Amino acid sequence: MRITSLVENTTTKGFPVEHGLSLHIEMNDGRRILFDMGQGTLFATNAKRAGIDPSKADLAIVSHGHYDHGGGLATYLSYPGNTPVYIHKEAFEPHYSLRETGLHYIGLDPALADNKRLVFCSGQQNIGPGLTLFSDVTGNISTPSGNRLLFGPTREQNDTFRHEQNLIISEDGHYTVIAGCAHAGIVNILHRAEQIIGRPPTHVLAGMHLVKSGLTPAEEDTFIQHLATSLGAYPLCRFYTMHCTGSEAYHKLKKLLGEKISYLACGDSIEY
Repeated sequence: MRITSLVENTTTKGFPVEHGLSLHIEMNDGRRILFDMGQGTLFATNAKRAGIDPSKADLAIVSHGHYDHGGGLATYLSYPGNTPVYIHKEAFEPHYSLRETGLHYIGLDPALADNKRLVFCSGQQNIGPGLTLFSDVTGNISTPSGNRLLFGPTREQNDTFRHEQNLIISEDGHYTVIAGCAHAGIVNILHRAEQIIGRPPTHVLAGMHLVKSGLTPAEEDTFIQHLATSLGAYPLCRFYTMHCTGSEAYHKLKKLLGEKISYLACGDSIEY
C-alpha cells in the first residue's frame, strides 16, 4: 500500500500547502482512494506534481463536514465519470468555529448536497472488499479540548461530530485506520476500530486536533502524556500524524513515543 499526502499544513518537499488534508491511497490490489480533498483545488495541483491523477480514483471519502477536508468536493465532482463519494449523512449540516471575531461558517457548500455521486453513510458501513467506514464512536478518553470552539447547526451547542467518519483498510495482514481530525478522540476511535477489526490496528494515520487546545502548558503536557500512554498501549502499531495535531504537540508525542510516531507532511509518501 502506498499513501501520499496531497494536502497538509506543512511540507519538506517544496509543495504548496494550506490548512487542510487530502490523502491518496493506492492499495496493493490496485484500487485507488482519495481521502479528503482539502479546501479547494490544491489537492489536484499537488497530485499532478506527485504524478497522481485523482480523477482515476475508484472512490473518494470525505471524513467530516468541515471546509478544510471537503472544500475540494466541487473540484472532485467536476471530474467525468460516476466515481462514488462516501460522506456522512449529516456532513452538510451547518458547522461553525468560534473565533475572536465571532462564529464563522466552516461547513461544506450545501449546493453540492444533491449531487448523485454522493453516497450518504452512517454508523458502520462496508464500502468494498477490505474497506469499512465507521462513525459510531463513543467514549471520552483524551477528547480534544479544542472541540469547545466548534459548534453545530444551532450555533448554541457544541458540535457532536456525528458527521465524522473514519476508514479501516484491511489488506495483506495490515489493518490501517485513517481519521481526518479525530474530533471524537483518537483513542476512542481506535477502541471502536479494534472492536470492528477484532484485533488492534497495525497502522494509524490521523490528525488529532491538538492545536488551539486552550489548556495551560502544564495541562497540555498532562493531556499529551495521557494520550501517549494510551497510544503506547498499541505496541505493534505505527502512527502517522499530520494537519490539526500541530507541530508542537507532535514533537511532544515524538519525544514520548519515539519511532512509533512520524509526521506525514504534504508531498510525503509511506509504503508498507
